[in-house]
Amino acid sequence: MGTPGTPAVDGADAPAALTLPRLVDGAELLGEFKNSGYREPPQLVRLPNGQLVRLPPLLYVLARALHAHRDLAGADVAQALDRIADAVTEEAGARVTAEQIVYLADRKLAPLGVTTYSDGREPPSVKADPFLALKWRVAVFPESFTWFVGGLFGWLFRPVVMAMMLAAFVAGEAWMLTTASVADAFALMIVNPVTILLVMALGVASVAFHEFGHASACRYGGVRPGAMGCGIYLVWPAFYTDITESYRLGRGGRLRADLAGVYFNAVFVVALALAYHLTGFEPLLIAVLYVNLEMFQQLLPTLRFDGYYIMSDLIGVPDLFKYIGPILRRTLLRRPAGAELADLKRWPQIFVTVWVLTVIPVLIFQIGLIISQVPELIAKDWWMIKRLASEASHGAGALELITSALQIVLLVLPLAGVALILYGVGRGLVRWAVRYVRGPAPGPMPDA
Repeated sequence: MGTPGTPAVDGADAPAALTLPRLVDGAELLGEFKNSGYREPPQLVRLPNGQLVRLPPLLYVLARALHAHRDLAGADVAQALDRIADAVTEEAGARVTAEQIVYLADRKLAPLGVTTYSDGREPPSVKADPFLALKWRVAVFPESFTWFVGGLFGWLFRPVVMAMMLAAFVAGEAWMLTTASVADAFALMIVNPVTILLVMALGVASVAFHEFGHASACRYGGVRPGAMGCGIYLVWPAFYTDITESYRLGRGGRLRADLAGVYFNAVFVVALALAYHLTGFEPLLIAVLYVNLEMFQQLLPTLRFDGYYIMSDLIGVPDLFKYIGPILRRTLLRRPAGAELADLKRWPQIFVTVWVLTVIPVLIFQIGLIISQVPELIAKDWWMIKRLASEASHGAGALELITSALQIVLLVLPLAGVALILYGVGRGLVRWAVRYVRGPAPGPMPDA
């Protein structure tokens, strides 16, 4: 059999020319994932597209050695591989041969997009598709903008300032919700539908300020925030800020970046409370209620909101959803714990198990409740849409037309979201069933 990593070209018998694998252009070796929940702390590599790859120590040592010896690319390949093998052997403490270097590069690193293949081919573009992740992301503001924003609001993370802001938030909430009438504010908004647009605009501003918080926390922690943009989460438009670089920080820094969005929502509420105190404008109470609901939603751990990432960084396990299958197989099918669970420390393993066994019934209940309400929801939405369209067609002004159109969109989106969620869950179940019936695929065998 031929040398590993030197496949025949176009069906020919002659193997492709052996070249020295190298780290892909734009990839960055970040080092150890600090405060991780794994028994053996993984090493991080940042791919050119910003995606993080976790490597076991041996593969990381190999990737680093290939990068350190990249100047040997024009030299004799066999001698270069021998030098790299010696370097890896010395650092890893285990004998590694040149043939094993080629095998690990072709079978492990290149498929992950970390290095090129030993025949000179570039690796495929690796794009993760996590379960229930943000889709169709579009970057709107570049890193230079988020860096500027981070510097503009970074002072809000000084301990004294944070203590004052949180105290003002609690006091403002208590004052507005105990001395003012939210029901009167709702009545005023219904009488004057234009105020709906104001509340929605304040809601969007709060969401944008939420993202400023994530960017500011990254810069305050000493890492560079990524681009800021928007995408679709389930069915709703959503803003996002790339805080991948926060994985350079320890647990405390990552948690600060996770909580920063909700903290900035609290600062926004303080500003609304001050505006209400000065003006007495009651629709501001509805805006405060909206921001409170947004904060509550962000702290939910069932979907990929801030609460999910808070728990993930708290235990040092980046993707909790990928453990749903292994934990259900162990719990329901009584199978031994797979390698995914065995790699976790005891406390993170218990935490992830409790999270999965709690979240799955909640998601099933939510989906079942939504399905049971779909017929009634369709009937109510259709009646409301006809009423809004009728009102808009009888001499309504431009603002009233815009308000009615937004309300119609908000009524239709949940139904579309239900359809997309059910489609995604169904497709995932079918794929899982197919893999279960076929059994595990045989792993690649090294050549003799």
